[in-house]
Amino acid sequence: MGQEILPFLLDVPEPQLADLRRRLRATRWPEPEPVPDWSQGVPLAYLRDLCDYWADGYDWRRAEARLNALPLILTHVWPGSVVEFLKVIGPLSEPGDGGDAFHVVCPSLPGYGFSGQPDQAGWGVERIARAWAELMARLGYSRYGAAGSDWGTTISTLVGQQDRAHVAGLHLIPPLAGPDPATVDDLTNAERAAIASLEYAAEWDSGYSREHATRPQTVGYGLVDSPAFLAAWIVEKFWSWTDHDGPLDAVLSRDELLDNLMLYWLPGTGASAARLYWESIRQVNEWIAGSVGATVDVPVGCSVFPRELQRPSRRWAEKRFTDIRYWGEPERGGHFAAFEQPALFVDELRSFFRLVR
Repeated sequence: MGQEILPFLLDVPEPQLADLRRRLRATRWPEPEPVPDWSQGVPLAYLRDLCDYWADGYDWRRAEARLNALPLILTHVWPGSVVEFLKVIGPLSEPGDGGDAFHVVCPSLPGYGFSGQPDQAGWGVERIARAWAELMARLGYSRYGAAGSDWGTTISTLVGQQDRAHVAGLHLIPPLAGPDPATVDDLTNAERAAIASLEYAAEWDSGYSREHATRPQTVGYGLVDSPAFLAAWIVEKFWSWTDHDGPLDAVLSRDELLDNLMLYWLPGTGASAARLYWESIRQVNEWIAGSVGATVDVPVGCSVFPRELQRPSRRWAEKRFTDIRYWGEPERGGHFAAFEQPALFVDELRSFFRLVR
């Protein structure tokens, strides 16, 4: 592998966009769901409307130009993409009231977006963390902070463990830490709610994860071949995991949802993105369930948004993270905090890194 860092420019050929529109218009739809809500999945009327707009109203060139305007390498995790961070890159890279601007480096995970798709097994979270540390060294950073959510939480934590000499601190949304057995007879209301949330997710909201973790190649055929299937598979999670009291578009617009979908559809990453679950989800689930493993001793800031999937209490997190410098619980936001509540996301990040700069 060469040491040179090369620029990347998005320029999707027009025939590829025409093929997408043709596939959308030719979708074979099932019958409507026999329930009046999302309890069986994405409602037919919602998905047909979204796909109709994707075929005949959505402008990819607008999104392409916006992505090409960023002098950054961006990161994302399933089912998100670099689009999650477009609202926060500017605020993070510009000085705030305290002058706390950042160089923002967001590498795309292997097998996601326009990154290469690994042709061999072994690209799990440990290897990705080593790659991130090497990337920061190649870019010339001798001291840096790591931040992330979802897969980014795990990878950032491992970066802190593997590259302790260069990591100033970690900001995690949220920290992965399971219930502490020592607290089982003295749970707070918030801790009871967090446990109930994990139990609900295990029964009703983890089917995608089991498929990714066991047969990513099988589900990949549909995700790569059918834009309607891809939309249903991913948009369901945005509906389930965002903090909204009414329609999904109260939080995220159709254009934002489709910008994100395009970074799965255009490079055909339905199978390759799912394979990270096959590689590493068992390890992550052990941490969520409460298996502490090696402690994390670098300075850590934690933000737990109210509609996040995992919502550990501080005392649970302290069993694994021994140097928590900041703990935030913002009033709004779900699993896609930077996408949903960019101002709160930026405030949380700055609040922690001010303590360790």
